[in-house]
Amino acid sequence: MRQDQYKIELQEAIDAADRALEDLERAKKSLGSAKGWGLFDMFAGGFISSMIKHGSMDEAERYLEAAQESLREFGRELDDVDEMIDFSFNKTDLLTFVDFFADNFLVDFLMQGRIRDAEKNVDETIRKVTAIRNRLQQELQAL
Repeated sequence: MRQDQYKIELQEAIDAADRALEDLERAKKSLGSAKGWGLFDMFAGGFISSMIKHGSMDEAERYLEAAQESLREFGRELDDVDEMIDFSFNKTDLLTFVDFFADNFLVDFLMQGRIRDAEKNVDETIRKVTAIRNRLQQELQAL
């Protein structure tokens, strides 16, 4: 591959990483909100706090879906510069339905665990994407 074309491919991969990081940061913020409302829901909440918590979780899920698409695009761009990486997410799922109809401490506690797991996964993915993005940026600057 010619150097000019390689620079273009590197920049496209960096841009894709930036889009993925934006989506991941939005998801992280929404998960943080859901976690805060989840704690409130466990100890003092009710239907309203459950609604707010689930709104934050729905928002986080939308951002995670956007991040998955951004990460797929990032992966395609990395293929263009001979990099390979695999990303996946564990999304909160069926407990959302259960939480509305069986609003109790145990269900809320389990939901908090799911939110924490999703936060850890997002944080790890942010770390990986950032490290790769920085490596690509250094390589681009060296050319």
